[in-house]
Amino acid sequence: MEKDKHGKEVTRRGFFKVMGAAGAVTAGLVSCDGRKGTASGVSGEIPAGQMTYRTNPTTGDRVSILGYGCMRWPTVSKGSARESDDAIDQEMVNELVDYAIAHGVNYFDTSPAYCKGRSERATGIALSRHPRDKYFIATKLSNFAPTTWGREASIAMYHNSLRELQVDYLDYMLLHGIGMGNGMEEFEARYIDNGVLDFLMEERKAGRIRNLGFSYHGDIKVFDYLLSRHDFYRWDFVQIQLNYLDWKHAKVINERNTDAEYLYGELAKRNIPAIIMEPLLGGRLSKVHDHVAARLKQREPERSVASWAFRYAGSFPGVLTVLSGMTFMEHLQDNLRSYSPLQPLTEEEMRFLYETADVMMQYPTIPCNDCKYCMPCPYGIDIPAILLHYNKCVTEGNVPEDMQAENYRKARRAFLVGYDRSVPKLRQADHCIGCNQCSPHCPQGIQIPEEMARIDKFVEYLKQEKVV
Repeated sequence: MEKDKHGKEVTRRGFFKVMGAAGAVTAGLVSCDGRKGTASGVSGEIPAGQMTYRTNPTTGDRVSILGYGCMRWPTVSKGSARESDDAIDQEMVNELVDYAIAHGVNYFDTSPAYCKGRSERATGIALSRHPRDKYFIATKLSNFAPTTWGREASIAMYHNSLRELQVDYLDYMLLHGIGMGNGMEEFEARYIDNGVLDFLMEERKAGRIRNLGFSYHGDIKVFDYLLSRHDFYRWDFVQIQLNYLDWKHAKVINERNTDAEYLYGELAKRNIPAIIMEPLLGGRLSKVHDHVAARLKQREPERSVASWAFRYAGSFPGVLTVLSGMTFMEHLQDNLRSYSPLQPLTEEEMRFLYETADVMMQYPTIPCNDCKYCMPCPYGIDIPAILLHYNKCVTEGNVPEDMQAENYRKARRAFLVGYDRSVPKLRQADHCIGCNQCSPHCPQGIQIPEEMARIDKFVEYLKQEKVV
């Protein structure tokens, strides 16, 4: 339980009340989650020639510890192509890629599914302007839809990736989203029954795939099975979610997820390099409650809140690279500062972050990473936007629990007004009919219809409440 400055214990409700004033300490603090309008809040020259690298034990690749996630390329409207249908700003993509390569980044991660199907082409255009030996390309076989599970469709997707990326070989190829949906049954339909995994292994043997691995999302039975067959498949790498909140608390947050400690440990036992996704938990570790932000800034005033998460992920020796979806130049620059060079966390700093994670667990956020695998909703509901608005209000102390709270009127207005601004009325939670087509696709195991019903009930409560 948190304590106040006099050493007295504070309840969760009282904790929100007491710490509401902490915002003044962290005003202007930054998020690196790839969202419009964020900034690092840290200035200074970006060091060149100081990037930290890790060596892939299989191929000897010297990979930058910062990997560029290409799922949030900027649009001409200054948004993210992950959310927007606006055209990708290719000129800006080129500029970001050029700057990244000039500062030592050489790992670029994309997928046929990213940026609504447009990431590979934009990435290929930007990278093709550089010598092929200056970068490593990672892409995925993102055959999520049953219509793409057939052998012909899956292989066509693979060949299309080569064309879009303008290359004749792939450095890193992933089976995408292993453990999603119906777990083992879906994995076998996507990769085993159709012979696609055998095909990819033959492509690796032929040299058109240099490293073959998979990204894990959800069902631990699939993860354990694939590692149990490591002698046969010879996984060159595996992509997992790892951050200081998930290290111990993943199962507390939701039952389906497995602690990052277990995932990383199983890979380390087999000397399989880990690629890290979600170091910021979809931005949640850069948009923390004001009190948590103040706690981090007190320790390192010159670093951004997000830099703690990136240093944490990079501190594990078995990590090959840490992915970040960087839409704007300030995000790229802030992450370059964290990794040029990386200063691994000390044991004391690790303990400090785990204690910080314990503090964060006092806030009842929903573990949505904004991956959008739950979309599209057949009834038009904007599921991620609803969950992210709720989480934002939690971290800002704008989820009023009762009328006796000191900030009830202000918090009530902030929640309702922000809800209407963030989510169009026809796409709000009250339109959910509970069909549950979304939950099986959620890597975090969120029971989405239940959360939609809970949030809708809360919204109706706020609307009906008479405040005098």
